[in-house]
This record gives sequence, structure tokens and C-alpha cells, in this order.
Amino acid sequence: MNRPHIVFIMADDMGYGDLGCYGATKISTPHMDRVASEGIRFTDAHSASAVCTPSRYGVLTGRYCWRSAKKRWVNTGFSLPLVDPARLTVASLLQSQGYGTAAIGKWHVGLEWQAKEGQFVHTDVLEDQGNLDYTKPILSGPNDLGFDHFFGISASLDMPPYCFIENRHTVGLPTEEKSPYHAQQRKGTMTPGWKDEQVDVRFAEEAVQFIERHVKQRSKDPFFLYLTPSSPHRPCVPPAFLQGASQAGPRGDSVMVVDWVVGQILDALDRLHLAENTLIIVTSDNGARLADVDGETYGHKACGDWRGCKADIWDGGHREPFVCRWPGKIEPGTVSQATICLTDLISTCAAIVGETLPRHAAEDSCSLLSVLTGQRSGENLREALVHHSGEGLFAVRKDQWKLVFGLGSGGFTDPKSEDPAPGGPKGQLYDMEKDPQEGCNLWLERKDVVDELASVLERFRLQGRSVPFDTP
Repeated sequence: MNRPHIVFIMADDMGYGDLGCYGATKISTPHMDRVASEGIRFTDAHSASAVCTPSRYGVLTGRYCWRSAKKRWVNTGFSLPLVDPARLTVASLLQSQGYGTAAIGKWHVGLEWQAKEGQFVHTDVLEDQGNLDYTKPILSGPNDLGFDHFFGISASLDMPPYCFIENRHTVGLPTEEKSPYHAQQRKGTMTPGWKDEQVDVRFAEEAVQFIERHVKQRSKDPFFLYLTPSSPHRPCVPPAFLQGASQAGPRGDSVMVVDWVVGQILDALDRLHLAENTLIIVTSDNGARLADVDGETYGHKACGDWRGCKADIWDGGHREPFVCRWPGKIEPGTVSQATICLTDLISTCAAIVGETLPRHAAEDSCSLLSVLTGQRSGENLREALVHHSGEGLFAVRKDQWKLVFGLGSGGFTDPKSEDPAPGGPKGQLYDMEKDPQEGCNLWLERKDVVDELASVLERFRLQGRSVPFDTP
């Protein structure tokens, strides 16, 4: 198989219902809809976690993040690296196969900042403690995990430091207090002239420049672009040319920022005559917030008809839009009901380049190649899928059944899990075919299913992987 260029675009907090091709009427997403119409749209795709750091860990490694030291919630902008540099990533895999690789956008799986002389780095703090030396190289980042080039921000756009990073150094020094502060932004420092509304515009520019530079310098080699816009995560501050563009407030406008970024990439691929040999994937790291920063929904269903939202164990927290285009390989207008996970990226890429993954890699990853090319439906791609909420609540999805190992959402909808009532259910069991909105708890009625799925999760934990090593 001719090795294609691979572009993976992952938005921040974009929900299942945010795209026109998934039913949105208040937000226009023509470029993402184009990818779907010219390729495949998945209806049962899930992130590895309902919040961003563990989800991104899963994308990069093909491994559930709860197997790492991170058991709940997310990193800060100053957290230590979460991915072991010895672990295979999708970038290091493709780099070893001759791909030029770049990560552009939000990182959020940790960096090793260096301290001033005689001081120590405090991790997981929300703001700089005055001990960091921004003139020193940043260690254990994307360049150490298989990316030839990195341009981005350390975490979300609501977390300091408010500065761009290029490879191992900040672009300028974040020495000024952030101003102005927008909704949800934490206190911290910024580089002079920093403008939140220009962050994703800059990411799009950098991504196009990477593609152009690669074509000029390495025209015979394929490239892998991992592009992760900061939108539509709060603070939801779109650039002037998209303010008021949607009918769903600033957050809706910010979804259109993602669509604009996708359009910039599609235009570059067309202009450089690369589209015919490029697999492009567009998705999101987890579910959406249901309301805008002002608390309004504007009649828009950001997570579609699924129950819950970002951080929740219910499907609104982790069921994602997932559209792909690969001319000549993916039949245009395809819709797939295969149950897939964002962890599947690394195994898919390995299958594309004909590489066998090591035994201790991609433990929770299945190849989607046969589904993308129409060779199989993918309905039985994996035995079961594990979901994980922001608070660390587990669920297992097998066939039509979804078992949640506790009560409540384990996330933003219901931060505190309910205590089981005497004689009542200790968890939640839903038949997702008959009850996709997860409204009828069958925990007490189907103890056989509860026991079966509980044993599946325990086995996945003990054996250290959920996908057999010899899975194609």
C-alpha cells in the first residue's frame, strides 16, 4: 500500500452534536461536513476518557490512561510528563517509518519545565510559583516522543503559562500578568502581546507552513500532522471574523473556528496536490459543555441526544464526532456503526504502513483499516470498550450493554456519586440499543450481565491489555 500522508485533527471539547453532519442546525460546519460526505462518518466513536489529558494520552499511546499514574481529572500547564519516553507513540512509530512528524496545538500531557538555579519545580500547580526559568529548554516534550516539530501551548487555553512553545523553548518569555482574563481562565503570566482569539489562527498557519515546508524539503516522504486546536474549550474567544457567525453564542462560534481550521488544511492539501494521498481524520478529545460561557444553550444540543456532557461517564461525556476521508480507499458517504475508540489511531497507522507493533505497546488499540476500506463492518472489532469519567468512574461497553461501576455521572453533571439505597442498585446497567439515553437502570434485573461485564473489566486490568496481542 502506498504510504499516505496522515492528518489527525482533534478539537478540544467539541461534542457529538456540534457538527452539521451529526444534526447541528445552529452551527455551520461545511468543512467537517465535507470530510464526512467525501469519506466516512462514525456514529459510535468514543474517547478513552471524558476529559482531555487522559484522552490525549490514549490517542498518542493506544493505551488507557488509567493504566498510568493519572487516575482522574487532568494535568495543569506545569504538570510533569505523563507519557514515558520509552513508550511507543503514534508519532515515534511513524517517524521510524520515514514520516515527517509534527504536533501543533494544545499538548496537555505534561512537560518538564526547568527551575531557576537552586530551586525546585512544583508540579500540578495552577500557576507559576516564581521558580521557573523560561530561558532554559523544556524537556520531555513532543520532540522526545517522536515529533520532529512542535508548536503549541502546554495545556488548555484557560491555564497558564499563556505563551506559545516551539520545540523546546517558549516563543518569547511569559513575564507579564495575563490581561484580559476571560471566562474560566486561571491567574498566570503571558508573553507580551498575547491574544487568546489568535491562538487557533496561529495554529492553522503553523500547520499549513509545516505541510508546505515538508513538501519542499522532503517531497518523497509522507508526513504525519497531529493538529489539536484549543477551541471550542472555554474561554470561547473566537477571532473577529467568526464572532457572531453561529446561532449558538461564542461557544458555537468557537466550533466554527475548528471548522475553519479544517478548511485551511483541506485548502492546503488541494493547493499542493496532496489530497488524493492523504488520510484526514477529524474528531474531539471528549464531550462538550452543554451551555455557553453565559449559561445559555441557544437551543443547541452540543452532545446530541446523548445523556450527560464533558467529564461524565454517560455517553455525552465521551461519544465523539469522528469523520475520515481517504480518496480511493474510503467510499464516499459511508456511515459506520462500529464501536471504536480514539486509542485505535496507533494500530490503524501501524496497519497502514505494514508494521507489527511490539507486545508491550498499544494495549487498548484496534486497527480501523479494514473498516475504513470497507473490508469489514467492524461490529465486533473489540471484545469490549472501557469508559472512564473525569472523577475516575469506570464503565464497560460490550455489545448492547453498558455497565457503570457506581451511581451518578462521575463528572460535571453530578460531581458527587449517590450512595446506594438499601437494597437498591450499586451501579448502572443500560441496554444501549433499547435505551440509548441511559434512562432505565437494569442493574437489579440483569445480575448475569453485571457479573459478566465486571469480570471483563477485572480481566482487562489484570492482563494489562484489552485487545489481544495478535489482533490484526
